[in-house]
Amino acid sequence: MALVLILLLLVACIVFSTTKLKLHPFLALLGAALLGGFAYQMPLLEIVKTINSGFGGILGYIGIVIVLGTIIGVILERSGAAITMAETVIRVLGERFPTLTMSIIGYLVSIPVFCDSGFVILNSLKNALAARMQVSVVAMSVALATGLYATHTFVPPTPGPIAAAGNLGLESQLGLVIAVGMLVGSITALAGWLWANRFLKQDDHQLLEEAPSELLADGVDFAELKARYGQLPSATQAFAPIFVPILLICMGSVAAFPGKPLGDGLLYLTLNFLGQPVAALLVGLAIACTLLKGADKRQHFHDQVVSGIASAAPILLITGAGGAFGAVLKATPLGDYLGQSLSSLGIGLFMPFLVSAALKTAQGSSTVALVTTSALVAPLLAPLGLDSEMGRVLTVMAIGAGAMTVSHANDSFFWVVAQFSRMKVTTAYRAQTMATLVQGITGMISVWLLSLILL
Repeated sequence: MALVLILLLLVACIVFSTTKLKLHPFLALLGAALLGGFAYQMPLLEIVKTINSGFGGILGYIGIVIVLGTIIGVILERSGAAITMAETVIRVLGERFPTLTMSIIGYLVSIPVFCDSGFVILNSLKNALAARMQVSVVAMSVALATGLYATHTFVPPTPGPIAAAGNLGLESQLGLVIAVGMLVGSITALAGWLWANRFLKQDDHQLLEEAPSELLADGVDFAELKARYGQLPSATQAFAPIFVPILLICMGSVAAFPGKPLGDGLLYLTLNFLGQPVAALLVGLAIACTLLKGADKRQHFHDQVVSGIASAAPILLITGAGGAFGAVLKATPLGDYLGQSLSSLGIGLFMPFLVSAALKTAQGSSTVALVTTSALVAPLLAPLGLDSEMGRVLTVMAIGAGAMTVSHANDSFFWVVAQFSRMKVTTAYRAQTMATLVQGITGMISVWLLSLILL
């Protein structure tokens, strides 16, 4: 019990220091990581080493993606491509349900793309739609984040659900896992969308640290801003830097799918390489360069890169510090304690949900929660009455629902959403963290109802 109490106190310290003391989140998270190491009685020499490895590990995975995505976003914004994207989406889908539009886009994109990469890639589109439709950027950000999060935890080929399915003996039934995952994911995405709508009419000035982009700056009229760019890029030119990388990542996922549908020759190697987020975004950046205007395009490109790096720097630091905090928690006995305590409850599908939710909340990574819980639960399926094909599928779904619950300070996705949207930390907890709680509970209720029908 003391282990859980320490975690709650650490989270409370982060919230208090960033809101009341106005301490920068980077320092608040590093301080929490250091305090956590002492509180959990880690060996002194291991504390700083764990913080360093956690900081570097998360940036090694998402750091270059954040920088490249930010540079592409700057080019899209300053070339007028973001305005073209907003106008095109509104023309195709209408403007009655802006947050629903954003949620659907996130739901589809995150099937092949990691949720944090997807948020970075789609950030410019989200800002442009918020400005064009004159709705809260917080509502649009939560709608996008929850749409991305839904398929991230339920639908292969995302690594977490694939690993969970493999641990539970469903390697040959991934099609069934995908079908059920898309159903449960759509329900949780709907729950996230409804939560996002709570912020539609709220004043962004009270919820944000600053405007996330010049499109959303105070006093900027969208029509005047549009006229300022002169001739805007075509829809194809505007969307290509975003959707070509997404397509490449999709193709890479298909190539790496179990069973090797595209073989293992040159086509497989090429798509597997270009399907890596960093390679895909480099292609997107090359395409974005065609949007540059003016006579001295080389200098113009240099200026955009400098601006993008400057914008990405604080996001990188905070995301890395969040990774350090999560790494310290992973190195403690907290995860083992929660897993052993909850696995003995014997409450059917709710047991894997609770174990996964406890691990997710404690250490921050949805993928780790999915993999660890599925390995722990696999030998217990028969006593739990889940030792059937559909029982195993629904167990994967229950674990996925737990792996959403909840995203907070030790989760890199929380900081990606908060920092790219420029939310205050208190706003991020009210909007994003609570949204993931609503999604996780809704997902588990959906899985339980399905079990009444299918088991």
